[in-house]
Amino acid sequence: MTPRADGGMAERKRQLVADELRDAALMLLATKGFDAVTVDDIVAAAGMSRRTFFRYFASKEDVIVRFLSDMGTDVVAELAARPPTEPPSVALRHAVWVPLAACTDRPDHTERARVVVRLILDTPALQARSLEHQIQWRTGLAAALAARHGLDPDADPYPRMAAGMALLAFDTVLHQWQTGDDEQRLADLTDRAFAILAPALDAVGLPAVSTS
Repeated sequence: MTPRADGGMAERKRQLVADELRDAALMLLATKGFDAVTVDDIVAAAGMSRRTFFRYFASKEDVIVRFLSDMGTDVVAELAARPPTEPPSVALRHAVWVPLAACTDRPDHTERARVVVRLILDTPALQARSLEHQIQWRTGLAAALAARHGLDPDADPYPRMAAGMALLAFDTVLHQWQTGDDEQRLADLTDRAFAILAPALDAVGLPAVSTS
């Protein structure tokens, strides 16, 4: 039992170090911009060494990539955990809300998170990486939707299309996130986006329309 406990403690310590480096990087990127920040700036802010940084991240861009990857993992996990009887529009709304809620879990985090999101959207290289990750998110969401509704994701268009619509709603909310918006404003934007999509998202199981 002792080695397993030690292993768990070591893993938690590694995660804490990675989180400290990530938070320092995101704070600097949010305040100075992507091009102005160096790895040396990040490790100085975190009180760590370059060697430690490169033990966890390949580059400052990798910090953003990991941030995006974690967001996608949380979205797919939340969808898989939603009650099976929940309408798809409700389940997907809860799923995409998870990373948004994490961005607004404390008032002092909200504006920094918004600036980081804006940085990703406005920096071509980061936006490209974001789009790459959204393709992975869509695949995960489509698989989870297919499993929830007993559909074949290769034969039925619904899982892939519904996943794409949910991510479009998420992307729209991010683009409409303005300076000064609090958690309630983000929740209202999310509710509005999914209200628009609900008729299509909740059409799971409907027969195909014949064109003949």
